[in-house]
Amino acid sequence: MAEVASRVGALSRQRCILAIDTALGAASACLLEMNASKPLAAESLPMQRGHAEALIPLLDRLVARLDGGFEAVGRVAVTIGPGSFTGIRVGVSAARAVGLACRVPVVGVSTLQALAAPAIAAKAAGTLIAAIDARHGSVYAQIFGPNGTTLMEACHRSVADVIEAAGPGPLRLVGSGAPMLAIEAWSRGRVADVDSQAAAPDIALVARLGALADPDPAGPKPLYLKAPDAKPSATLVRRLPDPIEPTPADA
Repeated sequence: MAEVASRVGALSRQRCILAIDTALGAASACLLEMNASKPLAAESLPMQRGHAEALIPLLDRLVARLDGGFEAVGRVAVTIGPGSFTGIRVGVSAARAVGLACRVPVVGVSTLQALAAPAIAAKAAGTLIAAIDARHGSVYAQIFGPNGTTLMEACHRSVADVIEAAGPGPLRLVGSGAPMLAIEAWSRGRVADVDSQAAAPDIALVARLGALADPDPAGPKPLYLKAPDAKPSATLVRRLPDPIEPTPADA
């Protein structure tokens, strides 16, 4: 009887996924059972900074609503980027910590794939571009065919280069970089529709994509597509003084 109860408990743990996203303009998390249509609980806080301070209390509030608490979590999914360097590190670190504490697998989910998921599911005609504003006239982007096939891998490129790479067909654009791409496409006489300007992916979709992902034994790795904008200030890097040679009197 104890063995049967243990197996039932293990199956229950496998059905519940904790999803975390701090890669873009929100701190979000949700709990989703396998094959469920709606999350058991979800919370999303729009923000550009402060993800580290917001995430742990958010997770505590969320998991407190789950029968069994963290013991009921069977998998953790986390967005790995592209996005904010700091935000990505916050989310991945938290996900790894929960996975280690709960002894469950942790999987990474691309923010671009999560942003593209609703449009891919709609199966509308045209080439789909998921894009995140990377500033200075550039975007993080990935291009998909009508059936969700990747036509161009995630990259950091100029708006003009992405439109050029998308080909002549009608375009469907999603993400915070969508308006920039639309203006560029229209200036070239191209047909382009902005499906969504979401600043962050739907956290429930992150959970569903995480449920389908194959766990990597090494855990999720941040997806950085460019070097950080911020660089250490030279004034903060101080050279230590050379060691003082002992004098004969000191020896």
